[in-house]
Amino acid sequence: MATKLLLLAVAGGLGTLSRYGCAVLVQRLAPGPFPWHTFAVNMTGCFLFGAFFAVAVEKWGWDGDSRIIVLTGFMGAFTTFSTFAFETAGLFRENQYALAILNLTAQNTLGVAALFLGLAMARIF
Repeated sequence: MATKLLLLAVAGGLGTLSRYGCAVLVQRLAPGPFPWHTFAVNMTGCFLFGAFFAVAVEKWGWDGDSRIIVLTGFMGAFTTFSTFAFETAGLFRENQYALAILNLTAQNTLGVAALFLGLAMARIF
């Protein structure tokens, strides 16, 4: 159990650092009121989740502990819909309704599409 917790912590730390790096890069490339950094992290995370699941679980038969370490540890730290919700609420509070609705619609719709794309691509390759 202690090894599992340590691996979860390490995976979570790597997910957090990866999220931060991705967000900083996207903020530099696409500044402005729309939260592109969170959008990019969430879309990337959905894609990686689908790809990991297709390869590790369906092809390689990874067990529950390995899945928990990667999906809960790394991916849980990498993608945060709590940030998404907070930023969307901020757009509403700032009366930027169109951006808030765009954020809600695009992240949810494209996130599911990215997950399916990740699953399909990983199954092909």
